[in-house]
Amino acid sequence: MLELKTKRCNGMKGCAILIALFGLLVAPVQAQEPLHVDITEGRVDPLPIAVPDFIGKDRREISAGSSLASVITNNLKRSGLFQPIDPRAFIERPSDFDTLPRFQDWRIIDSDALVTGQVVYQDDGRIRVEFRLWDVVRDQQMVGKRYYTTPENYRRVAHLISDEIYERLTGETGYFDTRVVYVQESGPKNNRRKRLAIMDQDGFNSAFLTDGNNLVMTPRFSPTSQEIAYLSYVNDNPRVFLLNIETGQQEVVGDFPGMTFAPRFSPGGDKIIMSLERRGNSDIYTMDLVKRRSTRLTDHPAIDTSPSYSPDGRYITFNSDRSGRQQIYVMRSDGTDVRRISFGEGKYATPVWSPRGDLIAFTKILKGRFYIGVMRPDGDPKTERLLTESFLDEGPTWSPNGRVLMFFRQTPSEVDGSGGTVRLWSVDLTGYNLRPVATPGDASDPAWSPLIK
Repeated sequence: MLELKTKRCNGMKGCAILIALFGLLVAPVQAQEPLHVDITEGRVDPLPIAVPDFIGKDRREISAGSSLASVITNNLKRSGLFQPIDPRAFIERPSDFDTLPRFQDWRIIDSDALVTGQVVYQDDGRIRVEFRLWDVVRDQQMVGKRYYTTPENYRRVAHLISDEIYERLTGETGYFDTRVVYVQESGPKNNRRKRLAIMDQDGFNSAFLTDGNNLVMTPRFSPTSQEIAYLSYVNDNPRVFLLNIETGQQEVVGDFPGMTFAPRFSPGGDKIIMSLERRGNSDIYTMDLVKRRSTRLTDHPAIDTSPSYSPDGRYITFNSDRSGRQQIYVMRSDGTDVRRISFGEGKYATPVWSPRGDLIAFTKILKGRFYIGVMRPDGDPKTERLLTESFLDEGPTWSPNGRVLMFFRQTPSEVDGSGGTVRLWSVDLTGYNLRPVATPGDASDPAWSPLIK
């Protein structure tokens, strides 16, 4: 038996999950191609999948089983790659986890895949959650795992199971076992209160990380740890902070004269890159987090800001108005070989390199409208694709598998653009799967975490 141990905290409280890969049950294999979702094409037809409630013997287990199935179903549906089948169409109602499904009953309702599971309360108070993913077309089990955790941590288990299903059926890493840090906004426009908040990627388990006494902006996750860099104005002075969300420990990176913009980690997590305004000019700087030493990368009279590393750390993308209008540029990580890569109409801002390295996401402003788009780092204008459009869409952040973007959207209530709400939205690379992300109140500046370890 293979056992893995993984840790995650809800808010500031730690908890553990024990994962086991158990022996697979094998049914007779028919002469069919293995079940697979091809996500390399433009628009994907969602795969029909059935997720019945996990089996339980008593009220507690039945309730937990229903909750687990609900979270998994919602995760898969939001991805846009799967179409969960309405439970009212189910012919078979699984009652024994160790009995082979009646595959014909699932084929009749056009289900290509099936998820079965059970919940068992242990004597020590933990729950044991088991699941199996079945290829209905081939009458074969694809994967099966067992998890041990505390009952209140069931959502984490559901996200892990969702990732297993996603990876097995698409061949790529999932993104459900992740969190999002963002700026929660409240109060009138002329006296806005902004606090750091964090939640699971599906909008649940939201919690505040700061008290709102100081203005906060642009939180960003470290790619190597559960640590956040963000900008805060303390006594009207900009300071960059590091916050460990596992321990709650916070430290100041440094005080910077003038304005500081958008601190972001390097791929190794040992540096922060940001834009600093000195003597009226904004350029790109890095800071070594060990030595606390800053290095200037650009030296130009134009405004250079919003830097983001490529995932291999060799290049940096940023936006600058050095050509007379705000555009996107790429340079080597030492500041050399600067080249422009955006050449379309309008202005470009907030470039962010995909974790896959193949695309750069950006905000585009054209004729009074805002767009979230993507382009290839080589600047080929034919590769630019606009995924969203609204009164104001801004601040894209990538899921750790590079398949989904989250951003914030302002929806005004008045003709002049005032009032209304600021909320988080997500969209996949096809541009068709556009969805709101639930938050308790207004929210902006999202940043997606790496997979939780």
